[in-house]
Amino acid sequence: MIIAPNALYWGIFIGIALLSWIVSHRLKAKFEEYSQVPLPGGMTGCEVAKKMLADSGIYDVTVTSAPGMLTDHYNPVNRTVNLSREVYSGRSVAAAAVAAHECGHAVQHARAYAPLKMRSALVPVVQFSSNIVQWVLLGGMLMMRTFPQLLLAGIALFAFTTAFSFVTLPVEINASRRALAWLSNAGITDINTHGKAEDALRSAAYTYVVAAVGSLATLLYYVMIFMSGRRN
Repeated sequence: MIIAPNALYWGIFIGIALLSWIVSHRLKAKFEEYSQVPLPGGMTGCEVAKKMLADSGIYDVTVTSAPGMLTDHYNPVNRTVNLSREVYSGRSVAAAAVAAHECGHAVQHARAYAPLKMRSALVPVVQFSSNIVQWVLLGGMLMMRTFPQLLLAGIALFAFTTAFSFVTLPVEINASRRALAWLSNAGITDINTHGKAEDALRSAAYTYVVAAVGSLATLLYYVMIFMSGRRN
């Protein structure tokens, strides 16, 4: 039995959407759970971030408070570690883990970590393609019989988004490894709390894995449409 591309896509799409919801829900639950676990020493997320930067010999990165929940990120352009208010002021294992993870990106930047440089190089291309790719793909599917090259161009644009998702994986995993190693070596976490910090960052990593798989599935769907149109 041959499964039509649309039926196959919707089956994969629903499966990935469900998995994404489960992972996102689990991440929020883990963050809320570990936000209730006090950090040995009682440092805030801001203090943890500043100490990790100083211990890494980085003095030109500013730690700031950002609005929203789980909006934490490192900005390599203005060299800022932006922590959500819960993380910035929090004195929990979750706050320390997230703050250290974002500082892990600052360390990557300072050490010229290759995957981070690759991801940064892809940002302008991904920003450009994300603004037009859906219109190009839609136009390509509508004009498949008369102008199939348009769909091919859309696939090429979307491929940059997929590549960005997969390049992001080693960047995020490495930042967590740097964070966990420093938390342990600096004595920020102890035998009772380090496993919780690791679990929190692992839950966050799963969101990037699901996003990458979802992007790849969507890319393959458009490739299937293009190949099907060529055969017809």
